[in-house]
Order: sequence, then structure tokens, then C-alpha cells
Amino acid sequence: MLCGTKEEIIAQGIVSREDYEQLEAYTRAIFQRGTEIAAKMGLILVDTKYEFGKKEGKIYLMDEIHTPDSSRYFYAEGYEERLAAGEKQKQLSKEFVREWLMANGFQGQEGQQVPDMTPEIVDSITERYIELYENIVGEKFVKGEEGDVLARIEKNITECLAKL
Repeated sequence: MLCGTKEEIIAQGIVSREDYEQLEAYTRAIFQRGTEIAAKMGLILVDTKYEFGKKEGKIYLMDEIHTPDSSRYFYAEGYEERLAAGEKQKQLSKEFVREWLMANGFQGQEGQQVPDMTPEIVDSITERYIELYENIVGEKFVKGEEGDVLARIEKNITECLAKL
């Protein structure tokens, strides 16, 4: 992860000025597109992270984008009212899992054990991720069979790519 100002990152030789400016352009364009898609779903894309790599002189976008594990979304409905009242925004992200972990003494520090999650906690996390999916994708979540997971993933990716 790049840390520091643009000039510090370039001065440290982490990336060239040319690559940095290309990364900036890609980031702005991808965020703008994500913002547009989110708005159609009644959501506000608040923040996110993008991961890039470079191979043979070409910059590639890697890893997930605009998922609840890499992004935070607020519901557009009621946003202004909550903001004006100084209330916490209703959001879609994995933040609720992080909050549960911290409330149960886990901060991800070396030597710490992840606390046991009861079936009720697991069910509530599952329900929230289904809510996230349905609101971000705009489709009803249909739980897959528990058979050959790899075959199901390959089938779903192939179908998704065919829609692009």
C-alpha cells in the first residue's frame, strides 16, 4: 500500500511520476464509475481501495473492487437527514464484523485469537452479506448447492464474463 503524499511516493521511487499520474487517472475513473453504479442502486460509494500491479511495463487492476470488503457504502435514502442530525449513517460494508471483533477483544494484533462466533453471530453476518449483495448487485441472492464449489464458482464466473 502506498503511503505518503504524491511527491513523497515519487521521491521514494515507489512509482515513477508517469505511473503515479496513470494510477491517479485510473483510480478517478474507476471511482466515478463505481459512484454512478452505486447511485443507481440507491447507495453512495463512500470510500474504497484499489490494488494495482505492473507487469511488463503495463499497469493492471488487481483484486476485488467495490465489494463490501474493499469499500464502504451508505444508503442514499435518509443520508441528508442523518448527516444534519449528526447521526451515524446506515452503511453497507464489513464494518459490522470489525466492530463485533473489537467489542469481543480482537484487534488483529500478533498473538491474538479470533473469538469464537456463535451460530447466531454467523447467521447475522450471513444475513448482512446477503443484504450487501442484493443492494449492490441488484439481484435476489440465491444460495447455491453445497456440492462442487469449484465447479459452481467457475460456472458463475463464466456466466458473469459473458454478460460483460
